[in-house]
Amino acid sequence: MNNRPALLLSVLLALPLLLGSCTKKLLPTATQPSAANPVPETVKAVNLDFQYMTAKGKAQFGDQSANVNLRMRKDSAIWLSASLLGIEGARLYITRDSVQVLDKLRREYYAGDFAYLSQRLNVPVTFDMLQALLLGNYLAPISPDTQPAVTTEGTVQRVRYEQAGLLIMQLVDLAQGRPRQLLVQDSVQANQVTVDYADFRQLESNPQPFAFETQVQVQQRQQPPTQVTLTYRDVNLDKGRLQFPFSVPKGYARKK
Repeated sequence: MNNRPALLLSVLLALPLLLGSCTKKLLPTATQPSAANPVPETVKAVNLDFQYMTAKGKAQFGDQSANVNLRMRKDSAIWLSASLLGIEGARLYITRDSVQVLDKLRREYYAGDFAYLSQRLNVPVTFDMLQALLLGNYLAPISPDTQPAVTTEGTVQRVRYEQAGLLIMQLVDLAQGRPRQLLVQDSVQANQVTVDYADFRQLESNPQPFAFETQVQVQQRQQPPTQVTLTYRDVNLDKGRLQFPFSVPKGYARKK
């Protein structure tokens, strides 16, 4: 068995990092808005509201794929497992101030915080970034002082703002109240990240439709585009309190 699950889990963890991979500038470290700092009134996106969420699906990265099991406690914890042919290869558990990754195929683990990842990749990484991308929620500016420009074009609302030399644009479907595309451009480096949300379905006991498909495409200068597709098949909200099991077996080496 190869390292596909571990690779795909790393790709999923890297989704928020793609937003900063277009630039080498170190952005401000302020965290993303949460329930205490809601979506501004001018933006007609409605974020998915719940306490506990479970989802099962498939992640596709090039010609590699793995089954994904996701558990989430809103604004508190994200647990993600990737497996191939029924055998778990990797597991991720993050909270607002910690990141833990277990690579069962290499018998390695990582335990640290977002500050370490931000410093290593020279881009800001926060819990709220990853949560927003996995849920298809509106992604607000890192700094609360950044005010987005909002325009309406037919049934779509275009939300734009700039930070640290990047142009961030989101298309919000006014009928659904949900983002359907996120675009990040760096004109200097000629790099671009596009996140498309599709296959919106109504969830039980929840008024906001949910995107059962997320496609992330990264286009870097003079390189072929890289695409990651996350397809959910079973999503449930507030079916009961969830557990987030995570333990490091004996003999595993800690990654520095």
